[in-house]
Amino acid sequence: MNNSPLAGNEEVLSSEAQRKGVARAPASNSEPPPSKRPPFALRWLSYLLLVPLIGLATAGFGCISLVCGLWDKSGRQQHAIARLWARTLLLISLSPVKIVGADKLHVHETAVYASNHLSYMDTPVLFARLPFQFRILAKQGLWKVPFIGWYLNHSGQVPVDMNSPRSLIASLNRGVAALKQGLPLVLFPEGGRAATGQLQTMMSGCAYMAIKAQVPLVALTLVGTYELLPIHVYSLHPRPLLVVVGDPIPTAGLTTRDADTLTRRLYDSISATYSQYSQQQ
Repeated sequence: MNNSPLAGNEEVLSSEAQRKGVARAPASNSEPPPSKRPPFALRWLSYLLLVPLIGLATAGFGCISLVCGLWDKSGRQQHAIARLWARTLLLISLSPVKIVGADKLHVHETAVYASNHLSYMDTPVLFARLPFQFRILAKQGLWKVPFIGWYLNHSGQVPVDMNSPRSLIASLNRGVAALKQGLPLVLFPEGGRAATGQLQTMMSGCAYMAIKAQVPLVALTLVGTYELLPIHVYSLHPRPLLVVVGDPIPTAGLTTRDADTLTRRLYDSISATYSQYSQQQ
């Protein structure tokens, strides 16, 4: 008799991934892009003006969202505030965003949108440019961050607890419930920012949720955010940014046994798109 806490869901995880609670696609072996240090004047403009303004904007909009959370149980007003926050951050960062394939965002009312993760600026880019209300899945630790955690807690976002396979599956099933209520999900299946700017291995949770809810999986490829603000760097390098929307990948008729295969399709889509558009930047 199987007493595993994942009984009934084991098919979503490969043998190696069961220990970690995830399934992964192959990582890229390509060399990381050369880092370009911002000019001296721009670095100090970031240190003395742009980064402090981003911090003040985050604190200010976080407080407004917290107040709205007292009565806004649907999360709509808080989402609108988050969008305004995101657009303010992009304005401060002097980085315009272009969306490629925006028409594909309206093919399906509800879907799982999975993006590569390059920078702290990824979340503002997605909030600013995706033209619909959505929920995000994020590491549970973010709920402890002042202002950001307050917004996440009061606006109905979905925390992901990876302390155990049981808690991970419970987190994913909360995401499935949001999808079945008609709310799209946006998440970063790599689980964290890319230290080198290259696509990392992906967890199969996004594929699992899309299959369980029988909604499409849509790849979002961010280009330029790594160069704008790489991990462990605290000055901005303003530049044009891109969000490239992939063709929706249908899940009709799939089972959770297909989650790893679907994750590989997502990985290949984002990898190829990033390679194509990053060379044009």
